[in-house]
Amino acid sequence: MAKLEYYSVVVPDKPGKGERVLSALKEAGVNFVAIWGYPVGKGKSKIDLVAADTALLKKAAKKLKIELGKKQTAFHIAGEDHPGAVAEALAELAAKKINVSAVQALCADNGRFGALIQVAPEDVKKAAKVLK
Repeated sequence: MAKLEYYSVVVPDKPGKGERVLSALKEAGVNFVAIWGYPVGKGKSKIDLVAADTALLKKAAKKLKIELGKKQTAFHIAGEDHPGAVAEALAELAAKKINVSAVQALCADNGRFGALIQVAPEDVKKAAKVLK
């Protein structure tokens, strides 16, 4: 398990707007552990960015005048893929009364899986102990 910080960017929900942000950050040398985007209503979308180097992301965003949201935390879990792999982690959190606010999970090649789990800010320390 790795505890990662990430930042969000809000963009117009129109073709090419997310690509422009990601391409600008690519040109600045920012590499990502994870990216996910979703609509947030009224013609806007949010892109959550988990950078391999958060200092570089913040520096590049400032230079490019890309407004990053506040720092948030996600937990990255990974391992051998099997039925219930993500459910097991969620069960551990539920047993400690920690609510999961979001989860993104994918199977990877060679029988592996990875997931990002988000909890409320007040539960981050408690979740870190559970997910160790």
